[in-house]
Formats: sequence, C-alpha cells, structure tokens
Amino acid sequence: MMDWTDRHCRAFHRVLTRRALLYTEMAVDQAVLHGDAPRLIGFDPAEQPVAIQLGGSDPELLARAARIAQGFGYIEINLNVGCPSDRVQSGRFGACLMREPELVRECLQAMREAVSVPVTVKHRLGVDEQDARDTLFGFVETVAQSGVTTFIVHARKAWLDGLSPKENRDIPPLDYDLVRELKAARPELEIILNGGLADLDHALEAGAGLDGVMLGRAAYHTPWILSEVDARFYGEPAPDRDPASALQAYRPYVEARLAEGVRLNAMTRHMLGLFAGLPGARQWRRVLSENAHRPGADWSVVAAAMHAVAEARAAA
Repeated sequence: MMDWTDRHCRAFHRVLTRRALLYTEMAVDQAVLHGDAPRLIGFDPAEQPVAIQLGGSDPELLARAARIAQGFGYIEINLNVGCPSDRVQSGRFGACLMREPELVRECLQAMREAVSVPVTVKHRLGVDEQDARDTLFGFVETVAQSGVTTFIVHARKAWLDGLSPKENRDIPPLDYDLVRELKAARPELEIILNGGLADLDHALEAGAGLDGVMLGRAAYHTPWILSEVDARFYGEPAPDRDPASALQAYRPYVEARLAEGVRLNAMTRHMLGLFAGLPGARQWRRVLSENAHRPGADWSVVAAAMHAVAEARAAA
C-alpha cells in the first residue's frame, strides 16, 4: 500500500472505525534514520491504534528504526517481507527475503530487543519457484525462533521474475487453505490472513479459524465497509454515522492540514471511493477530481461534491 495509506488516509479511515488497527505504508529503515522522520512517519494521535510497517534487511538499522518509531508512539512495529516491487528487491528487502529466513529471524530478534511494543512480520507463501507449503512452514518455523508470534500472511506467492508489482497482487493464485493449515499446525501463533479479501463477508468467511484478517485494497477503494468493522469483528456498536456525518467528523482534520499548507487533493484522493456502489458515486468522484487539485481549494469543494451526490440521489 505504498503511497496509499499515508497519514491523511489513516485519519479518514479512523472516523469510520474506532477499533481496526491501521497500518502505515512501508517506511524504509534508511529513510527513517537519515531522512525527515517527522514528515515521513509522524502521525496524528487521532489515528491510534496505528502500527508502522518497516522495510530493510540489516538487523542493526532495523533495530534503530524500530526504536525511533516506538518513540513516535506506534503500538506495533511490522517488518514487511512481502512487497514484490523492483525498488525493494534492489535494496534486498521485501518479498525477496522469503529466501533468507535466517536473516529475517535476526532482523526481528534485533527489533524485539530494541523496543517494548509488539514486533510482527508480514510475508508471502513463498517466491518464484519455491514450493509454497514447504517454504511457508519452514519460514515460520525459523522466524518464530526470534520470539515473534504474529504472522500476517499474504496468501499468495510472489513472482519476482516475470510479474510486475500490480500483477503480483492478482495473478498468483490464492491459497487460504494453506494459511489455515499453518494455523492448525502452529496454534500458539497468531496468524492473520491477507490477500484478495473483497469485502467483510468474504473476510469473515476466509478468515474463519484464524486470528484476524488484514484488508488492503478493499478498505481503500470501498472505505465505507470500515464503518461495519467495529460491530462485525469486535461486537461493539458501530460509529453512529452515515457518509455525510463521517465527512463532517473528518472535516476538522482536513481544515487543520489546509491551514498548514497541505493541498486539498492530498486528502480527498483517499475519499474517492466513499460512495462506491451507492447512488451519486460518479458525481462525487467527478467533483473532487476536477476541483480538489486547484490552488486554494478548500472544504467548499467537498461540500459541492456532497451536494452533487444529494442531487443524484434525488433524481434516482
């Protein structure tokens, strides 16, 4: 979810669900250590609970980056061993580390020793020609020796040779049964399912018998489904909101960022799917897409988009 789940996206998603654990986009350890850390990994306290996802392959650097992240207030540090992009392969991190479970173990152990918050790992079933079952079970066996007990499993292999990052999200077949088999073999571990989960019904069905699910693209492209998470997954009352009231709850955050010089479209780009599948969705996207990028654009653009939705619904 690089370039997607930034701080503006997370602040928006938080008005839809109080309980879901939100994750950052992946931050590379070197960037955290040597870049503008407040800009890169800073977040609004209203986003909590929120976890940071780190990328890297040097135990010492990852430990230092994890310590910095804990200082910012993240409640979980997650190591990404699943991203298949060319950029991460060239840096020897992401999914290519599925071939080096001993190194992943060393990285996670160093991270755990550096922080007091939970350290977790997100990974694939395997990569390229690897046998998915042998690789998955062997990887978890080795990595669990670090003391990490939470494994977020993207239930696909990654093809680093021959498929683009986009193709890697869809073409390799899903194998939810293999993830459930892993849980049965290692009941003491927390196994979270990720990959291809289209909506909450699908997530509940596919995640049966597991310890949780992680939604990526479904939560981003159809964010209103998050409004049901608290009730359906946590047994708590859902936020008493419709899309219009959710937007009003998000408005103070938007206006505070506008006052800091953030452009409106940096925030509204994460809202384009709010009405997906509902009357007025096309008008909502059109008004925001045509106007939010303009210099000086403010909340009145969102209000105009809401008005277009109301008109579309009245005409339906």
